[in-house]
Amino acid sequence: MGQGWSGLNACPTYAMMKSSLTARAAILTLLMLLVAACGATAVEIVPTARPTPTATVTDAPTRTPARNVTPTIPPTAMPMTATGGPSPTPLFGAASTDVATAPTQAGGSVSLNPNAPRIEFFTSDTNAAAPGSTVTLYWSTRGAREAVIYQMVRGVRNRLWNVGPDGSLPVQTSRNDRGSVDFVLSVGKGAEYVEQDLSVPLACPDTWFFQPPPEACPTGPAQDAQLIEEPFERGRMLYVSTSNQIFALFNDTLSPAWLVLDNKYDLASGQESDPSFSPPPGYYQPLRRLGFVWRGNDTVRNRLGLATQPEASYNGFTQATSSPSSSATPARTVYISSADGTVLQLLPQGDSWQIITPPKSN
Repeated sequence: MGQGWSGLNACPTYAMMKSSLTARAAILTLLMLLVAACGATAVEIVPTARPTPTATVTDAPTRTPARNVTPTIPPTAMPMTATGGPSPTPLFGAASTDVATAPTQAGGSVSLNPNAPRIEFFTSDTNAAAPGSTVTLYWSTRGAREAVIYQMVRGVRNRLWNVGPDGSLPVQTSRNDRGSVDFVLSVGKGAEYVEQDLSVPLACPDTWFFQPPPEACPTGPAQDAQLIEEPFERGRMLYVSTSNQIFALFNDTLSPAWLVLDNKYDLASGQESDPSFSPPPGYYQPLRRLGFVWRGNDTVRNRLGLATQPEASYNGFTQATSSPSSSATPARTVYISSADGTVLQLLPQGDSWQIITPPKSN
């Protein structure tokens, strides 16, 4: 056995194996195991590098548009903000574009002082009030120790109350107030003051004596009046007992379009007309109140001409409305019943006058 082995890793030849058949069974078994082992290591395994996978390019299917396909408009780039990014989209829809009525800052600019006075709210206890009723004002401010409330009358600050920075104030309105009562809340001093307006609408307590009624509210209820009216060549004259005044209305397109004069006729005098004046046929001399003004006022006589009918006395109504005016006296529009059932409208300050025809009743 020593000649057939060159070491533990040497393999025996076939002759040696044949001559050793008579060896012990244990040696034969060992030789068989060695032969099996040598056979297993006879084939040399040479490792090879793993092949690199080759990507297979598959052509994507080409979409052939139909004849009626509308080309898609390329998307519009989102607007960029100052930070360089797209403008954020609100989660709950478009933002409201309503502008809240903010307090007025001095000089029209917003103060950069965080401690500057500001008004948190200025409101009232009612959405509409009746003239003569009480309106309670409520307000709250920050950064101020005191405040002032003004009531506006025809655009002028008429009444004022020095009040605290927050609280309530009852204000008694006037029975003659119309349209609305207006207030201003002011806080702060110097360059840092702020103001806020408040307007409380007023309900109209009276109705007009004719239809269709004007949009404005009358200054009071309609007044019963004894009226005297007479037509002239270029206008008419009216006497109104409630004011004891005489109105001369002209049709000559000159200004003023109408005049109002106080009645100074004395019934005790007994002179109803001028006996020396004889009007032409078809014309009349005005008498008593109207004649006293016509004879004594050259402007009225020359612009009106002669009376075309005798005067008519009747019972009717007068009513008026006032509109805002910069003057101390409010501008009044007067409505007077006419003898023919129409209504005469006299616009403020003699500007013009017109006839309002009420609708016919069925």
